[in-house]
Amino acid sequence: MTSLRVRIGILGLVLLAGSAAPASPAAAAAAPAPTVEEQRLDRAVPREILERSGFDAVPLRFTRALGTARSYAEARKVVVRQGSALWQRAVDRAQGRGPAGGDLSRDDDRPLYWARLAMTREVRAWEPSFGLSEAQRAALLDELERTSRGQTAVRYPGGDRLKRVLVTGFDPFTLDRDIRISNPSGASALALDGTVIETAEGPARVETVVFPVRWQDFTDRTVERALRPYLKKVDLFTTVSQGRVGRFDVERTNGAWRGGFPDNDNVGVTGVVPVADPASQPQWTTATLPYKAIVDADTGRFPVYDNTSVTEIPVGGTVPVVRADGPTEGSAARAGGGGNYLSNEIAYRVTLLRDRLGLHDVLPGGHVHTPVLEFGTGNTDPATGAVTDPGFVQNRLDIIAQVRAILVVAVEKAT
Repeated sequence: MTSLRVRIGILGLVLLAGSAAPASPAAAAAAPAPTVEEQRLDRAVPREILERSGFDAVPLRFTRALGTARSYAEARKVVVRQGSALWQRAVDRAQGRGPAGGDLSRDDDRPLYWARLAMTREVRAWEPSFGLSEAQRAALLDELERTSRGQTAVRYPGGDRLKRVLVTGFDPFTLDRDIRISNPSGASALALDGTVIETAEGPARVETVVFPVRWQDFTDRTVERALRPYLKKVDLFTTVSQGRVGRFDVERTNGAWRGGFPDNDNVGVTGVVPVADPASQPQWTTATLPYKAIVDADTGRFPVYDNTSVTEIPVGGTVPVVRADGPTEGSAARAGGGGNYLSNEIAYRVTLLRDRLGLHDVLPGGHVHTPVLEFGTGNTDPATGAVTDPGFVQNRLDIIAQVRAILVVAVEKAT
C-alpha cells in the first residue's frame, strides 16, 4: 500500500479537477504492484468463496467495463457505477433479494471483501491507452473503496417519523492466521443496511458502512470523511467490530493510542492516534450509549458486558497500568476498553468527532464488540478446514440477530 498512501496525499487536487483532461500517455505513471492484501486473492480459499457465491463474475464484468473507457472521466464513471453495484449486490444477497449465486450462505460478508480486492487489483494494474497519472489512479481507487463500502449510499428519509441510526462494520482481518475468516461486524452491516427496526419508541431506519482494516486509511481520515456528513442528522450511532470469544462488550472508554498490531497489509503502527488539531486532542473519549440498559436486556445468546477497563500511563508514571474502572485524571492512553487496534481507533475517532461537533450531550453513540465468529466443531484447522460449516453459519446469524436486538434497546432507551 505504500505507493497508494503517497498518492492519497494529492487526491484532493484530483477531486477538485473533476473530469479535466486526462494525462497523456507520456505523463502516465507505471502501474504499481498489487498490495499484500490483494496478493491473497491468488490462494484457493478466496477463489472458492467467490465461486460459491457467484461473485467471481463481478471482477470479470468490471474488467470488461473498465476496458470500454476511453478517457479518465469515462473510467471514473465505470468505477463509481460498478463499485456502487457491488455494495448493493452484497446487501441484496444478505437480505434475501435476488439469486444467491451459489451454495454459500447469504449472511456471508466474505464475497464482498474478496470481490472488492479483485476490483482494486484490476485498477492498480490497469494501463489504458490514454494513460493514467498516479493521482488519477489513486482517485479511481478511492472512488472504488468508498462506493463499494456503502459510504456514498447512506440515505435517510425526511421527516420525524423515523429515528435514524448509523452503524459501521469492518472487513475480515488476521487473514494470514486463517484466510477463511469472516467478520460478523461486516456481516451485520450488510444484513442491516437500509432496514427498518421496530422499537417501543417507533420505527428506526438503519444505514451502514464498512471500513478497511488498514492503518493508513485511518491516518488519511477515511472515517471522518465518511461519517461527518451524517452525525448531525442521526439519532444514534454505533461502531461495531469483532472482539472477544463468547461475549459482546459495550466499550465505555476509547484511547488515543495505536498499539502496532499488523493490519491487512501486514503494517503495524504505534503511537498517538493522528487527528486534525492535535493540540486539542484528548487522551480519552467516552461512549454515550445507554450501556446499562443494553447490558441488562435479554438481547440474545451471548452475554453482554459493560466494559470499563483501560490501560494507561498515570501522571508521573512510565509503565502502563490496567485500570478496571476507567482512566485516572491526566493519564496517557495505551489502550481503551476495546484495546489499541482499529476497533478502538474507530470508536475514538467517531466519538471525538461527535464531541467536536458539539453533540456529546445529545447524540448517543459508542462502540460494540461482537463475539469472535468461530467455526463449528471439528473445523478449526486453517490449513485443511472447510470455508464454511453449519456451526459457523449459525454463529454468524446469532451475532447478527443480537446486534439488531442491541440496536432496538439502544434506540428505546436513548430517546
